[in-house]
Amino acid sequence: MRQNLLIPFAILILMFTLSCSATNRLSMTVTEPAAVSLPGSVQRVGIIDRSQAAEGGSGLAKIDAILSAEGMKLDKEGAQASIEGLADRLKLSGRFQDVVILDSLPELKGGLKDLPASLSRKQIETLCETYGLDAVFSLAFYDTDTRVHAEVGLMEVPNDLGLPIKVPAHQLDLETSIRSGWRIYLPDLPLSLDEVAYRDLFRVSGKGINPVDALNSIAFRKDQVLERSRRSGYGYGGRLEPARVRVGREYFVRGSDMLARGKRLAQSGDWDGAAALWEREVDHPKTKVAGRAHHNMAIINEINGNLDAATDWAREAYTTYGTREALQYLRVLQNRQAQQQALTADLTW
Repeated sequence: MRQNLLIPFAILILMFTLSCSATNRLSMTVTEPAAVSLPGSVQRVGIIDRSQAAEGGSGLAKIDAILSAEGMKLDKEGAQASIEGLADRLKLSGRFQDVVILDSLPELKGGLKDLPASLSRKQIETLCETYGLDAVFSLAFYDTDTRVHAEVGLMEVPNDLGLPIKVPAHQLDLETSIRSGWRIYLPDLPLSLDEVAYRDLFRVSGKGINPVDALNSIAFRKDQVLERSRRSGYGYGGRLEPARVRVGREYFVRGSDMLARGKRLAQSGDWDGAAALWEREVDHPKTKVAGRAHHNMAIINEINGNLDAATDWAREAYTTYGTREALQYLRVLQNRQAQQQALTADLTW
């Protein structure tokens, strides 16, 4: 009986603790630096295709023969779709004066399925001098591979009278893997600036009175490959763009009347009004309240995009008033500052 009474009592204690939390959590959008940064002098870029088409397909003999015959053409078209997707993203960014797709460079072809050896610095310098480029994007490899799973069952077809009847049928499940790899080269660097590999996997199914008819019923597989390849190239271009991400922050809502009133203003969207109240508490005689007010002022400054001021407020909250939560927040702000400084440096070198 005593144990049964303790359970609801513990729940009440937990609910009371949660309701009395000293902080509230807000969600805000911040800008993260791009994964790859190019010098500001890079204005004309070229895209090359080093991939080689490979025979693809595996499974039933006749189906395998058909897939293998289609494989090399599909690899070539898929690689082209990837390059076009990247070119579209680079052009839409407005970052470059010109984006050029370089065709017919067989001497630069690489390997199959895996990243080939990097181009030499001499090769990149020659490319850039020949075509007037500041950087080279390379589709280092591209490959599609399809695995076949076959089953025999029944399917409905109309008879001569138009009535549905069940007949033996073959079902094919095709699992297609699309693999690609990218590199970025600058003529004044001995190694590639960036190197990334992607893999996409999807399944399609079809039915027919024989395996070939079942395969022919899957008319959209090629469209899927081309669309996914285009999206992959387009997505790779996003590595050069800063990202807007949602983050969570904790701010203090208890300790004084001004902190509590500021909470209500913040919840209504009036962050300037909340800041005015919190700033009045930064010299509060109680160190706990003053530290919390400093922490909240750091939050306000980050919301307004002033990282330097936010860092100063958070540092003061921890070093002078011992607000433990401010130390972790200070490290977050310092990391954001370092990322922003690196981005600015990369865009100007």
